[in-house]
Amino acid sequence: MPPITVMLKPASGLCNMRCRYCFYADEMAHRTTESYGIMQQDTLEAIIKRVLAFAEGSCSFMYQGGEPTLAGLSFFEKALELQKKWNVNRVTIANSLQTNGYAINEEWAEFFARNHFLVGISLDGPKDIHDANRVDAQGKGTYNRVMHAIQLLQKHKVEFNILTVVTRQAARSTGKIYGFFQRNGFAYQQYIPCLDPWEEGTQTPYSLTAKDFEQHLKLLFDQWYQQAVRGELQYNRYFFNLLAILNGQMPEACEMRGVCGRQFVVEADGSVYPCDFYMMDEYRLGNFVTDDFETIERRRQELAFVETSARIKESCKGCKWFALCRGGCRRNWEPVTGPDPRNVFCSAYQEFLEYSFPRLQQLSRMLQGRRFG
Repeated sequence: MPPITVMLKPASGLCNMRCRYCFYADEMAHRTTESYGIMQQDTLEAIIKRVLAFAEGSCSFMYQGGEPTLAGLSFFEKALELQKKWNVNRVTIANSLQTNGYAINEEWAEFFARNHFLVGISLDGPKDIHDANRVDAQGKGTYNRVMHAIQLLQKHKVEFNILTVVTRQAARSTGKIYGFFQRNGFAYQQYIPCLDPWEEGTQTPYSLTAKDFEQHLKLLFDQWYQQAVRGELQYNRYFFNLLAILNGQMPEACEMRGVCGRQFVVEADGSVYPCDFYMMDEYRLGNFVTDDFETIERRRQELAFVETSARIKESCKGCKWFALCRGGCRRNWEPVTGPDPRNVFCSAYQEFLEYSFPRLQQLSRMLQGRRFG
């Protein structure tokens, strides 16, 4: 059995912020039970026990939301206790957490440092850009609180990545955002294209067009490349995955593998889903409290979730960039059952790869032998 990664939603879709572009709020609105509340301790124990009995070699527990810190610090202390209790196969365990940073204080930062958590914290850039969409329940910007949280992580030497949602405004402010991150020493960055709601054709003030995304990628790459050739290579998830492919390595990002992975995304009631973007009733695979891995895998096969993602679309056949792009994330193809589905950002990726490929090849040669996964 390969290493297992389990993503848990300890607070379901509950959140202490009201980000205007939140894809999970939209996702919850498309299922019978919008929120399952806070995960109960017996549910947590059942999940950890079942996962660790099945795991071999290594196992990663990723906590996301909603906002996972709403489960309280005691929840995570208990999770670590249960991991030790049920680690019957003596696997290597890693823990990570993705947070909006709103509730992070000294106690949280000390806990992350002491227990070697990798933290992903959401920050969309400088104050005006961040506060345009990342607001609290009263509609007020959250920039100051998030920056304070980051300062606490830095103070306690917690390993963290910056997660940035690329909206239309952000794409048109790429240079400003990247410069801000450099001035603050944020060397580990992940940029996430903003998703439109599930309703077909929906357009919002934050909707990201393919053209804006193309310009974002080009400008971001220009600045990142200049640092890389000076010997100041910084982590950018997308660019690192491209370098991995060019060096004959398996990309870490599932959307760049050409097929969805065997993911286990677990709601607060123990329900299991194949992907964070598909936590809706029709995609439910089972429940870790009552179902074993074999039952869950049978349901995955019945859904043909992975198989559907692996089908090479007509628009990809013959594309010179397919080996690097692999078609992208299934969520950006919806509806995948159409006659000729196309990734909404297809033209952006094509134009960007045409623009950047010679320099990517150069970096690939310079960094040959390095692992990018």
